[in-house]
Amino acid sequence: MSTDRPDRTAPPHTPEGLPRFPPGFFFGAATASYQIEGAHDTDGRGPSIWDTYCRTPGKVADGATGDVACDHYHRYREDVGLLKQLGADSYRFSVAWPRVRPGGTGPVNPAGLDFYDRLVDELLAAGIEPAATLYHWDLPQELEDTGGWRVRSTAERFAEYTAMVVERLGDRVGRWMTLNEPFCAAFVGYAVGRHAPGAQEGAGAIAAAHHLLLAHGLATRVLREAGAREVGIALNPDHLVPASPSAEDTAAVRRAGVLHNDIWLDPLFAGRYPEHERETWGPLLDAVPRLDGDLELIGQPLDFVGVNFYRPITVSDTPHREPDPARRTAVDIGAAESWQGDVRTTTMGWPVVPGTFTDLLTELVARYPALPPVVITENGSAEADTVSADGRIHDTDRVEYLHGHLTALAEAVERGVDVRGYYVWSLLDNFEWAFGYDRRFGIVRVDYDTLTRTPKDSYHWYRELIARHRAADGPARTARTAPATDEHGNGTPSKES
Repeated sequence: MSTDRPDRTAPPHTPEGLPRFPPGFFFGAATASYQIEGAHDTDGRGPSIWDTYCRTPGKVADGATGDVACDHYHRYREDVGLLKQLGADSYRFSVAWPRVRPGGTGPVNPAGLDFYDRLVDELLAAGIEPAATLYHWDLPQELEDTGGWRVRSTAERFAEYTAMVVERLGDRVGRWMTLNEPFCAAFVGYAVGRHAPGAQEGAGAIAAAHHLLLAHGLATRVLREAGAREVGIALNPDHLVPASPSAEDTAAVRRAGVLHNDIWLDPLFAGRYPEHERETWGPLLDAVPRLDGDLELIGQPLDFVGVNFYRPITVSDTPHREPDPARRTAVDIGAAESWQGDVRTTTMGWPVVPGTFTDLLTELVARYPALPPVVITENGSAEADTVSADGRIHDTDRVEYLHGHLTALAEAVERGVDVRGYYVWSLLDNFEWAFGYDRRFGIVRVDYDTLTRTPKDSYHWYRELIARHRAADGPARTARTAPATDEHGNGTPSKES
């Protein structure tokens, strides 16, 4: 880490206020297929659980859907242009399973893979490294109809789908993530019911968690056999703090830790199931179909672990909602989640406490000696952006959020955490799941009526950070990341649609 540390009292809009990172550190932006692509019934794409969920009355704000979203499917060249202007080293996107294998089984859909072919080529022509996430929650509806993530066969179908994608893209995509936030897929989708498929279950949700991990293991094996350069998974571990030092609140944090963190991290990086899972879930565990050899499959070595971080959580002891332990949902663990303290919150209601980002990362490294290098795969904030009379978007709160969290990330690096890169969430305002289009995370504003893209102040701030870091990284980095150009200085043409 450079000894030229940022002045952490400097105004966040100035270069002096930007944190510095080690040579070779990369910066990028992230998105997800259902949130931006649109084209929900184009070129053979099949329905996903999110298409179904959005059409269920009362599930999504204002009855919104991802049918059009940001229309990235047709406007990807414009969006890659924004990434190039940003100076992004890498772009993290997700592949839509229903676009590649519409029913989750059966033959590949060539037209679906053609889109990702074009996107990857466009990125490479712009000098941007493509980084693919294979699952960001858009399970084919036909697989949900036969059990979804509750059943083992879905993990096997995921491995087959992975083989289809890597066969087409593996010659150009080097960085792969198997899953994004399996916590949300399993527990928000199958226990809370606030995400697709909208179930509220106990054993079914815990089984979904296990089968998601199996899917990761199977996909990792497929990617390794295909020669993938970097394989990882994007998790959202939480920094949990007790509401008080009482024994009751401390025990509630322990249970919440199993739900949010241990069920993923322990099998992946410690070769075990969580120590306190029986305390957390009781008889619900008896119905989870774990087999001999599952831990070995799940715990294969990874090249990196993706960390998505947004906010800390305060946990307190609370009565169970369901008295019968066998009938509880997987999130009914006697722990209430909130935040205590007088701090600013984003429009998601999430507290802005950047120092807890440092705490989380250092805790992960201390707890898991086998933890691979870290990549921050998501970090950002939803804010009430204001559009000025001249059309500019002055998202000062987002700039301050990013400044604080990148400074906290730099502090974690100084404390010895091996962090290799950072993806801001998100490149574009987009469909924010059950909130519809009511929450904006983008560093680029999307007018949902016209689909016009407008870079915000945070975009320009982030571009300045990247440029400053790249200049400090020396000529070798500039040569490695510069886009190919023709004699006129234009990017190398990509394949046409």
